[in-house]
Amino acid sequence: MNFTRWSPRLPGTQRRAAARTDRGSVPAARGEYEQQLESLPDDVPGLEDFSVREVVGRLPGLVALVYGPEHRIAYVNDAYAAAFGPRPAGATVADTCPEADELGLIPLMDQVLRSGKPRTVKSRRTSDGGSYTVTCLPVDTPHHEAGGVLVHAADVTDHAEAAERLRASERRHRETAVTLQRSLLPQELEQPDDLRVAATYQPGGTDAAVGGDWYDVITLGAGRTALVIGDVMGRGVRAAAVMGQLRTAVRAYARLDLPPHEVLQLLDGLAAEIDASQIATCVYAVHDPNEGKLVYASAGHLPILVRDEDGTVRRAEDPTGPPLGTGGWLHTSGSIALPPGSTAVLYTDGLVERRREDIDEGVAALERALSGATGTPQVVCDRILRSLGVTAEHDDDVAVLVMQHPSRTGPDAELFHNAGLELLGGVEAAPRARAFASGVLSSWRFPVELRDLGVLATSELVANSLQHGTPPMRLRLRRTDRRLIIEVTDGDDHLPRRRRAESEDESGRGISIIATIASSWGSRRTPGGGKAVWCEFALPD
Repeated sequence: MNFTRWSPRLPGTQRRAAARTDRGSVPAARGEYEQQLESLPDDVPGLEDFSVREVVGRLPGLVALVYGPEHRIAYVNDAYAAAFGPRPAGATVADTCPEADELGLIPLMDQVLRSGKPRTVKSRRTSDGGSYTVTCLPVDTPHHEAGGVLVHAADVTDHAEAAERLRASERRHRETAVTLQRSLLPQELEQPDDLRVAATYQPGGTDAAVGGDWYDVITLGAGRTALVIGDVMGRGVRAAAVMGQLRTAVRAYARLDLPPHEVLQLLDGLAAEIDASQIATCVYAVHDPNEGKLVYASAGHLPILVRDEDGTVRRAEDPTGPPLGTGGWLHTSGSIALPPGSTAVLYTDGLVERRREDIDEGVAALERALSGATGTPQVVCDRILRSLGVTAEHDDDVAVLVMQHPSRTGPDAELFHNAGLELLGGVEAAPRARAFASGVLSSWRFPVELRDLGVLATSELVANSLQHGTPPMRLRLRRTDRRLIIEVTDGDDHLPRRRRAESEDESGRGISIIATIASSWGSRRTPGGGKAVWCEFALPD
């Protein structure tokens, strides 16, 4: 209700003049403070002097009338007195009404007097724990040209407490989701020999529910590394739980050492079984230091970006399939070069997606930010977040995974070597491979014991390939700062398995010997057909 319609400047003010001719005609509201009104000083206006006298007694809640630029009290109703205590007529609000200061009403009343327009403050709290929504309306009295203010307060303590309980519940729900989300992400990233890796996860602000962004780094053996980033298109604990299941499944499928598109194919079927209503995007990429590139597959995810050493940024394009959980799609793998000195960035849509802005513009902004981002992977992460304006109050969660293929020079480069030999088959292949391995390992200055173990492992891997594989065959030796890797490839795609050899068996002990002497071993199918069998030895400190 707009109470200003009782103003003398508006229709209806004749009622005020009529009321002043008969002080006994004041409505029932006067009865609440009848004794106070009878003892008012001569210069203090009575309730009948205000244009709103007819409605004051009918207003629910707390009501006060003040007049003049000093906001002197003319009237308070019983509800106001019960809430804050009696207030002497003629006293200023600043001197006798501490609740007005707590509620911030004095500046509000000043504004009302100056502008002649009503003002409202919502759900302000007082020192006793009560909450009030207060409206101040301009009123007129002929004895004071400055006019007056009607203060109408509604007690909203119950509503405020209910809202606070709801906010507390939402905070607990959010904290639970964030805790679950962070606990399901890797607590410490695996650090491959040939790459430097860093990642960051930034949950959305308090007004944004936690999503299902995740990332992971998985060492596959033989120097190869899998990198994955994904986004469950949902919010809250449910999305975080689905994310955790998908991340666990990715790690399990990665151990099979399958091509990226086959990993996504398996993950696609699993995502539909976990929760058909939850759709997720994902990029799965594999880095092989011997090939100098990333082989990847994408399920509806944003493209990988690669920054070359000179600052040029390239975008990994096709192939990209639909999100996980949609089914009916055959994913394919693509590749992008990752030479020494380059940096690759995998990210979720929260980094580049903005309201009222095409997502391609966000990706272009990320490319510009990446082109000038130098330093360690963690520094690059931080610079990218700052450049794209991601703060603690961002409206979506963000995951970023940065990996660098460092360009090594000087003493550091001496710790990384490669050597390879083509095996043509025949009886001379095994002794030739042993001689080659012995010479290479000696030139790399390995201890005699490690060199002998390396030669033995080379002999067993080559013998296994000669017996069970088909040409072309190749021996590859690689050393890093932490391990020696021996790998043999051939054209047969049947993977070896470790089995128990009986005492009368003349073969079948090669893989068991390798598994015994090496730190780890494994096998995988190669993209062009065939297989690779490898083993690793940890270097002494």
